[in-house]
Amino acid sequence: MSKTGIFYAFHTNKTAKVSEKIIEAFGKDELEVINAEEVSDDNFLKFENYIIGVATWWDGELPNYWDEFVPAIEDMDLSGKKFAIYGLGDQKGYPENFNDGVGIFAEIITSRGGQIVGFTSTEGYEFESSRAIKEDYRFWGLCIDQENQARLTKGRVEKWVESLKKEFN
Repeated sequence: MSKTGIFYAFHTNKTAKVSEKIIEAFGKDELEVINAEEVSDDNFLKFENYIIGVATWWDGELPNYWDEFVPAIEDMDLSGKKFAIYGLGDQKGYPENFNDGVGIFAEIITSRGGQIVGFTSTEGYEFESSRAIKEDYRFWGLCIDQENQARLTKGRVEKWVESLKKEFN
């Protein structure tokens, strides 16, 4: 398996904690960790496999650091690259846009030829709507709700990482 880049904002408390769980489950030696707030064309394009942390801010928006990098992504050819996306959201506090950031990022990546891997089930979640849902009622990635389902995070992460190890080969 080729080296995989994991991108997330280091200063975000909850996303960083979930990222650390992913890194631990995946294996530190297999991942190169990149601060999403300092992402550049060069360090973004150097991988074949990506794990991307995308929180959902406010009423279904990308965090500023990703939003500011979107124009660069829109100029990239991501064909042949695999992306696994995870995000945090609050299904009770924001039930009308739960984990929209995951879906927004997946739309951007697929529009540039990137392949999304790491789909997960929507079973066990309760929300009104989400752009993170793929047309077959799976999430475009791993959706975590630390506000309401923190006790499920470790198991969800471990199961997701096991699937990624297979899909990244």
